Amino acid sequence: MSRNTELQNTFTLPALALRGLVMFPGMLLQFDVGRKKSVEALESAMQSDQLIFLVAQKNLGDNDPDGSQIYKTGVVAKIRQIIRRSDEGIRLFAEGLYRAEVISVAKTEPYLLTELCRVETAPYRKTTRSEALIRYTQSLFEEYIQNYSHIPPDIVIGVIQKKDCGELADYIAANLSLDYTEKQKILEELNPVRRLQKLSTVLKKEIQILALEAKISQRAKEQIDENQKEYFLREQMRAISEELGENDSPQQDADDLKARIKKAKLPPLQEEKLLKECDRLMKMPEGSHEASVIESYIDTCLELPWNKSTKDRINLKRAKRILDRDHYGLTKVKERILEVLAVRKLSPDISGQIICLVGPPGVGKTSIAHSIAEALGRKYVRVSLGGVRDESDIVGHRRTYIGSMPGRIIAALKQAGTNNPLILLDEIDKMGSNFRGDPSSALLEVLDPDQNKSFYDHYIDMPFDLSNVMFLTTANDASEIPEPLYDRMDVITLGSYTHEEKYHIAAEHLIPKQLKKHGITPKMLKITPAAIHKLIDAYTREAGVRNLERQIAAICRKCAKVFVEDKNAKITVTPEKLRELLGPEKYKDETANKHDMVGLVNGLAWTSVGGMMLPIEVAVMDGTGKIELTGSLGDVMKESAKTAISCIRTRASALGISHDFYTKYDIHIHAPEGAVPKDGPSAGTAMATAITSALCNIPIRHDVAMTGEITLLGRVLPIGGLKEKSMAAYRNGIKTVIIPADNEPDLEEIDSVVKDHVHFEPVERIDQVLKIALTRVPTPMCSEKEAEPRTVPTVPKVPVQTPEHKPTEQSSVIPQ
Repeated sequence: MSRNTELQNTFTLPALALRGLVMFPGMLLQFDVGRKKSVEALESAMQSDQLIFLVAQKNLGDNDPDGSQIYKTGVVAKIRQIIRRSDEGIRLFAEGLYRAEVISVAKTEPYLLTELCRVETAPYRKTTRSEALIRYTQSLFEEYIQNYSHIPPDIVIGVIQKKDCGELADYIAANLSLDYTEKQKILEELNPVRRLQKLSTVLKKEIQILALEAKISQRAKEQIDENQKEYFLREQMRAISEELGENDSPQQDADDLKARIKKAKLPPLQEEKLLKECDRLMKMPEGSHEASVIESYIDTCLELPWNKSTKDRINLKRAKRILDRDHYGLTKVKERILEVLAVRKLSPDISGQIICLVGPPGVGKTSIAHSIAEALGRKYVRVSLGGVRDESDIVGHRRTYIGSMPGRIIAALKQAGTNNPLILLDEIDKMGSNFRGDPSSALLEVLDPDQNKSFYDHYIDMPFDLSNVMFLTTANDASEIPEPLYDRMDVITLGSYTHEEKYHIAAEHLIPKQLKKHGITPKMLKITPAAIHKLIDAYTREAGVRNLERQIAAICRKCAKVFVEDKNAKITVTPEKLRELLGPEKYKDETANKHDMVGLVNGLAWTSVGGMMLPIEVAVMDGTGKIELTGSLGDVMKESAKTAISCIRTRASALGISHDFYTKYDIHIHAPEGAVPKDGPSAGTAMATAITSALCNIPIRHDVAMTGEITLLGRVLPIGGLKEKSMAAYRNGIKTVIIPADNEPDLEEIDSVVKDHVHFEPVERIDQVLKIALTRVPTPMCSEKEAEPRTVPTVPKVPVQTPEHKPTEQSSVIPQ
């Protein structure tokens, strides 16, 4: 009967789309059903006559095929058994009954419901030609099973028993592992003889493929040695890739990487580990995600400078010339660096010299590191540690994590391309710590010369020798560096620049640099020496020179506009013209109190950006003995104030003060710039002096500043940050600075310019401080009976002062 012959009536059945499977009449098929539509179709079939239409889908990747995505010809099957599995869906056991063709799709939801008509195959007529075709096909099947040994014996017997061309074709196609598209073509053929012809063509093709596979297998066996049987599968896959013309397989990549590893001449441990990774890569299937991870890891390891290094060219004269060229002043710092280079010249194998440059912002810490690298002839890499809170940033992430990468130290070595660069760890005091770890602890191994010979990065997972690396670190506040880390470093302190140093830096470095940057020649724009002095005094107030460079850049920008409008213009910047270019002066004259005043003393404070003046005011009023402390004072500073009051009480008679002053008067202590937090013990002597002045009504000398911690017995204890504090006193025109006697050895570190203009008075007790600071010595009381009632002194009005540095509200002043 032909395909176009009209059969009796069409009928509808739920359809189940098969993925990669083709059902044949008389075939028993068992498979799992998991898709929702397929399960619904089975449920519908079980509720009626247990008949279902099994048809193959065209695209295996389609998870929800509709009527257009299934073939027209399929098989009506009888459901024999259903096994429900909660984890794997439903397992179906069905038997194919007859062929059917899709007339239309009645609906697609909740399952495919198809309108079908039964199609019959053409009647089989036994002829000599068909008999020969059957025998030929059976012989092909016999040749097939010789190369493919997984055919059960009962299938072989079934092939021998079949004498009908159509049945034989269906039976063989149903039981062989053929491509589903080939099976579908056989299913759609209704003529028995032509169907068997198509099958024989497919069998012949499969036999050729199996023969080629056997040939490839034999070739792979011949290519390897008997003692290397474990490489058999690998060589077989290589042979397959060669036959297909594919050269980008993991095996080929692994061979290329192996060649690179052997060429790199790595240390034995590293070479052995990377070769093992190559062996793993060879076993990976093509397109594997793990293969790309291994390739990336090996590439990263090979890019590291295991054996590449630069030769040090240490010439002290050349190094001194480079340092002097790039930096003005900093004499002691340069001498210290030259000493380090000299030691390295005498002993090239020396290790463990981790240099830490500590100083306020803008004094040239980072640029000094660059100059040292140039003087040594080493590669220079800067690693910023500011804000680093994860220790994995230092030691890397393990390869098990997605997106893992080496840490910053290994990345810096990779960037440098040598194993002995100069690595600058910038802002080491700005690191933080949280639940992810403590990066400062991770740096302990990096900066320890006894441990960094075998530094382990989590990503590289192999020891790397960091002993040849010269590490430099920078910090603004050495107290913020953890003690174990600080102990591993050789600290070099960079102090604030003096006015004279700033002038030379501006004239010799900053102005030429900014003129060149803005495209201006020295003939077009000239800044007079007086203007530079005015710029330093009236428009900047800092320890370094960054703001000074910004102001010079602002002048260049203003003048550039004039030069564009008038190409022949020439500008000379004088102190008077600065106001026109930069506006009114931002800071007044750098002098402290111009008049001797009662209750106002000049203290000295240390901050992370240098030293500064810390004026302290004391007012005494009638009251009940209350003590008021204002000005954002910390706990330590409040305790210093109470200690100062108790110290004055112990020597009230000697100072001519009534013994019961603490019950009759209220004492108010205030530190101006109240929004700025202040803490530390070093303002003790200043508070005691101001309290004595207010109680005795004796003015304090305006050209005297002081620092030191005080005790109840009047002893003056040592403090820190003397160099920065003395610089602040010098900038503010102070003539005399009172310091603790124990700090006298620190005077050697004070700049010579400061020593020339400031006189330092070492003291051991508060009595010496009062004798120097007060305009006259207090008159002692003869006896308590002779003491006259004390009137509250009238405190003169304090003139408004412009502070020499205006930090933000978040900054902290620490009078140490």
